[in-house]
Amino acid sequence: MTMDETFDVIVVGGGGSGLAAALAAREAGRSVVLLEKNPALGGTTALSVGSITASATPHQIAAGIKDRPQDHFADMPGFAPGLENRDNLALRSMLTENVPATFRWLCDLGLVFYGPMPEPPHKKPRMHNILPNSRAYIHVLGGQAARRGVDIRTDARAVELLRENDRVVGVRADIAGKEVRLGARGGVVLASGDYAASAELKERFMSPEAAAVDSINPTSTGDGQAMAMEIGGRVLNGDLALGPEIRFVPPPGDSFVRRLPPWRWLARMMAWSMDHVPVFLLRPFVMSFVTTHLAPDPSLYAEGAVLVDAKGERFTDELANPALDLPSRPDKIGYILFDKRVAKKFSKWPHFISTAPGIAYAYLADYKRNRKDVYHKAGSLAELAEDLGMDAAVLEASIKAYNAALPEGHEPIAKRPFVALGPVKSSIIIVEGGVAVDESLRVLADDTPIPGLYGAGSSGQGGLLLEGHGHHLGWAFTSGRIAGRNAAYEVATEDTVEG
Repeated sequence: MTMDETFDVIVVGGGGSGLAAALAAREAGRSVVLLEKNPALGGTTALSVGSITASATPHQIAAGIKDRPQDHFADMPGFAPGLENRDNLALRSMLTENVPATFRWLCDLGLVFYGPMPEPPHKKPRMHNILPNSRAYIHVLGGQAARRGVDIRTDARAVELLRENDRVVGVRADIAGKEVRLGARGGVVLASGDYAASAELKERFMSPEAAAVDSINPTSTGDGQAMAMEIGGRVLNGDLALGPEIRFVPPPGDSFVRRLPPWRWLARMMAWSMDHVPVFLLRPFVMSFVTTHLAPDPSLYAEGAVLVDAKGERFTDELANPALDLPSRPDKIGYILFDKRVAKKFSKWPHFISTAPGIAYAYLADYKRNRKDVYHKAGSLAELAEDLGMDAAVLEASIKAYNAALPEGHEPIAKRPFVALGPVKSSIIIVEGGVAVDESLRVLADDTPIPGLYGAGSSGQGGLLLEGHGHHLGWAFTSGRIAGRNAAYEVATEDTVEG
């Protein structure tokens, strides 16, 4: 088969798992090309909170915490009760055994973390938060990849896997509008993320209702899964996802924390500040992160808030599954409405509007201060409706009907002033469906490895359950390193060397 260019390893995807794979292949001395379909590197990794969960880390050791990979392995099922029989135990073991080395590798590259932070049901603090923000991963790994000679090509979308005698030997790609055939002497690593933004794949594996829900990353279209399925690969746990959940729309511009440059000295100064600066001085800084586009806590509804659409109509049972109902409403947006009684309750612990685990809790005053675009307050429902562009009669009728239907002993929405938080939208954060892989990250067809093809990150999740903060990124970097290394060694041995 004639190729326009040939490399030892081709990596599809420029997020965390793809960059880890590319760096690992270069560390093995191979020529590597990385294809990223977007104009810039980043993927969902750059949009994440940025935590990574691991045991036996330098941070744990410094804090006097004794923790082992086998303890991490034992705690993970607690995040997905009832789904134990759907987990890939071999991949879970691979993750927990290898993520400590991955974490140290990230630190050696120059990344700075704060922690470890507790997150039950973990029995030990294992969650480490990246500083100053998740874009540091891409800045550091992308910079290292470029300096070490990885050929990084953006606006480059892989569209088909090329094969000879059942072996994957390259990809056909659209690079800046031109069709190019790239050959791989060793292997191709699929690291292109999940399919949270693919209506077709969500409908196929989840439901028509889920297909209508937007993704936080609009370019997570499951390219790797689709290409693998075309040659016999299969998706595992395709019906599982983080979401749909209702989240505040993003701020009109990046928050202060997101605007911070990913400089190592700045990250180290932030880490020092976390331990030495009084909490009351740090809190305004932290709140600019916690009040971004995180999910409002469902306890708002339990305490008497309602969800209305852009017209002012209450359209769902807030305590059922409102995230599946919201996408069918006008512009797919809604507002969380409540009165003075609920507003007072959610102004202090234990009633918070949102939280970033291990970082901080945000209350109503924090949203009033940091998210003026989603905080609305008025002395009457009619005034609130005018502020939100709703028909006052529609909103008043919705609240009247809600109050009339309340069970005895429940307080109505009646005390002025009235508050609305929004717009909110329903979002799928990440889909768990990845192609089946073996313990060497080789993509499987009918339980047989497809020669020359590897999966990493969400593309190659292989039935592994990654509930809980920090597991997706831990898997992204760990699986990327192993897949990239194994693809590199196929150049010389046509065999994988690690699992």
